[in-house]
Amino acid sequence: MTLHSIHERFADEIFALVQKNKTWLQTAMDWPQYVLSVEDSRKMAQGNYILHHRGYAKMFLIFQHQKMVGIISFNQIEPTNKVAYIGYWLDKNAQGQGIISRAIQAIVEKYAREGVVRRFVIKCIVSNLASNQVALRNGFILEGCLKQAEFLNGEFQDQNIYGRIVGSVE
Repeated sequence: MTLHSIHERFADEIFALVQKNKTWLQTAMDWPQYVLSVEDSRKMAQGNYILHHRGYAKMFLIFQHQKMVGIISFNQIEPTNKVAYIGYWLDKNAQGQGIISRAIQAIVEKYAREGVVRRFVIKCIVSNLASNQVALRNGFILEGCLKQAEFLNGEFQDQNIYGRIVGSVE
């Protein structure tokens, strides 16, 4: 498994992977419904490339055997508080192999070691059992449930919030 920082040269592959997984992605995330063309993926990549290099977000493409299988990101970084909010998704056919866990471990270790982030947060809807399990398996602690915090598929969903502090007493 390798991680590559976001770049628009991957727009075709990103678009194809989103389209392949769109139906099930939309059960847990709102954004896939708005990905209608390669140009949408290109614009997303361009915007995230800028945020990535300015340090306000980080986005990495996940490759397994030289094939793109998903994305992991810090959707937001709060530099003053040294907090990063982690998001991820994986091709349905690549799930259950520990790929997301290895990707989480890699970015947590790198950014904690560099002193950029000390508090890592994962938020996911309560009904997304797989994502909740990923957080727990990777040392994140359930800190609470945000009631009706995420609008998805026409209704508000409760959202679990998990935290992990690295580099100080937890």
